[in-house]
Amino acid sequence: MVDGTRVAAVDDVPENGSYLFTAADAYSRTKELILVRCDDEPGIEAWPNTCTHENQRFDRGSGAAMRDGELICPKHGSMFDACSGACENGEAAGTTLPDVDIAVADGGVFLTDDEYTYLYEGAARDDEDDDEDDDIPSSTSHIGF
Repeated sequence: MVDGTRVAAVDDVPENGSYLFTAADAYSRTKELILVRCDDEPGIEAWPNTCTHENQRFDRGSGAAMRDGELICPKHGSMFDACSGACENGEAAGTTLPDVDIAVADGGVFLTDDEYTYLYEGAARDDEDDDEDDDIPSSTSHIGF
């Protein structure tokens, strides 16, 4: 038995894109997190739904843009390895997405990170999003996916 909260079925995490959910952090602030496929075991990783360079959401409700196993920031095109969270190009080069602990077992993905409490599937709701993420700008990029 996994010590954590079931977030999704493994089959719910798309092969190319992301599964978006909302959790409360250690300070009871709502945070969007994403699940993405990864070639390394356990086959799925979880990351905060924001770029390290500027607070840009990877997934705005229709799945994060991905290419060749990397998450793409919609503003500047920085690419983050879906398995390690590391970025080696663009404005976010040299940074790494913060870890979010999960476990994959019995066909499900479980949030096991002590810093987060699972709230619900999907994006943070405006009436519950009471932290600094209210200032996340929409992308001004000309990059299309």
